[in-house]
Amino acid sequence: MEKQTVLITGANKGIGLETARQLANAGYHIYLGCRDKERGYEAVELLHSEGLNDVELVLIDVTSEESVQQAYNELAKRINYLDVLINNAGIPGDFPQPASNTPDKTFKDVFEVNFFSVARVVRIFVPLMQNAPNPRIVNVTSDLGSLTLHSDPTWRHYDVKTAAYGPSKSALNAYTIALAYELKNFRVNAVNPGYTATDFNNNQGYKTVEEGAAPIVENAMIDKDGPTGKYFSDYGVTPW
Repeated sequence: MEKQTVLITGANKGIGLETARQLANAGYHIYLGCRDKERGYEAVELLHSEGLNDVELVLIDVTSEESVQQAYNELAKRINYLDVLINNAGIPGDFPQPASNTPDKTFKDVFEVNFFSVARVVRIFVPLMQNAPNPRIVNVTSDLGSLTLHSDPTWRHYDVKTAAYGPSKSALNAYTIALAYELKNFRVNAVNPGYTATDFNNNQGYKTVEEGAAPIVENAMIDKDGPTGKYFSDYGVTPW
């Protein structure tokens, strides 16, 4: 039986790399989407050294239309269709991010990677997914994108307010709903890995990368009767 294929953006380290590791262990063929060739090859070699040989590098800078199109063209030569797209690439932006005094550049930089780039990758890669028996898109989000949780003073992260990062994930969540509605034959969900210790947050999170990747992997493996247009964390459905 032919292995299912997965493209993961921002996959050379952290949660993206661990997601690749877990899915490769589960029998998927992984395309490791990386912006930096050297770091990408290092990540591929690391997984190969662990016996995970069904991992290949795909160079992709999600902020560049030309780069994303080149990545699409390259994959379209290798495979008939892509089964799973995991939009993992993201940035926190410069901190602090006070609502009343965050520079325009921070907003633009964060939204470019966390929101506009996801829409760009989806737009370009959906044609390669249309013929898959069960196409799935996972948009990696954050619970900091939940307006409901941010409005609850008892929430453990209530005081973590970010003018750019959180709203970029709220926008991603809204986009996920619209995308799931349009792509009726796809399973499209937003998945929150939780506060995971990676370079993204100077390794301050209380979850391991294994724990952070787990809900992403679980959602990437859902069948064609699985949920779509939902917002998940490791504890289940997250309130919008």
